[in-house]
Amino acid sequence: MLVAVSLGWAILQTGRFLISPLLPTIIADLGITEATAGIALSIFGGSYALVQYPSGEYSDRWNRATLIVPGLVVLAVGFALFGLTNGVVLFFVAATVVGIGKGLFAIPSRALLSDLFTKQRGRALGIYAAGTDAGGLISSGVAILALTYASWRTPFFPVAIGLGLLTAAYAATTRDGYHVGETSLDVSGTVGRLVESPQQRETLVAFSLFYFMVGGIINFIPTYLAQTKGFSQSLAGLTFAIVFAIGLAVKPLAGSLGDRFSRRGIAVAGLLVAATGLTALVVASATVAIWFTVAFLALGYKAGFPLADAIIVDDAPDGGMGADLGAARALFLGANAVGPAYVGIVATYGSYDLAFGGFVACLLVAAWLLFRNR
Repeated sequence: MLVAVSLGWAILQTGRFLISPLLPTIIADLGITEATAGIALSIFGGSYALVQYPSGEYSDRWNRATLIVPGLVVLAVGFALFGLTNGVVLFFVAATVVGIGKGLFAIPSRALLSDLFTKQRGRALGIYAAGTDAGGLISSGVAILALTYASWRTPFFPVAIGLGLLTAAYAATTRDGYHVGETSLDVSGTVGRLVESPQQRETLVAFSLFYFMVGGIINFIPTYLAQTKGFSQSLAGLTFAIVFAIGLAVKPLAGSLGDRFSRRGIAVAGLLVAATGLTALVVASATVAIWFTVAFLALGYKAGFPLADAIIVDDAPDGGMGADLGAARALFLGANAVGPAYVGIVATYGSYDLAFGGFVACLLVAAWLLFRNR
């Protein structure tokens, strides 16, 4: 199950992160502004966030497979729509469908691993989360090939096919049946558990600020490098790959360290490293210096993902693990969804450096909130 859901996460993240290095070409081809592109990505993030909580609670009440399999199907359809996009409307529709499918898959798959791995929960979630970086590395190379030899639409079709094949394999091998039961949601009970103590409330705020930063940075780094640092699209894509190469190693390590030591303490260190790296990126000008600052930024912020999930799961009751994780991630990803729109709008009417400076402040506030509650 660890291999299956981690592979699914890696494939869908390959498709997701194809958008970032291809975004300048998409903007030019569809004749849209950066602000419109940012809003489309925020719609993707918003639909992803909205599905988090119900998919988590239903996976508690029904079972994990009943949500995982439909999620994979919807994802395959969404990426096929990206490949068929011929205008801004279909681009928005594809982003919405992929967001819904990702939301259906994300929480039940994480909850499944949390069910199976109790003593090494952080490490299992770190391996799973590293699928993001495996997908990001693949997408960086594929995007360069697509821009050189094909269309920006072309690579989304293999992603859709891969997800379709994985859906069939998972459905054939899972030991769970499929069960649809009660459909009401205990929203008040779940929210009450999440905000029960000041420590929990400030932890939610801290990781919301973290995810807000991630949403803006990860979608616009290639465009930022191309437009502000003078990188070619190919060089920007290769530099973007550094983020994922670092994350592939850091996430399992951070998860393992969180199992042994303080999860919040390690998260604070990561946030401070990320703030330093992002500040250095804004002021750096030489290519090699930019590579080092991007690597330092990734070293810091990539550690936060498995730690955030594990902290929420640690505090959740056994029967409400999916609901609590889904509700918390809905909040985090709601903040994440605002990030691209924030960068797009500030970059259009101000500058990228101004937008990224705001993210540095977010990281510092998040680190302070976690430090006082460590």
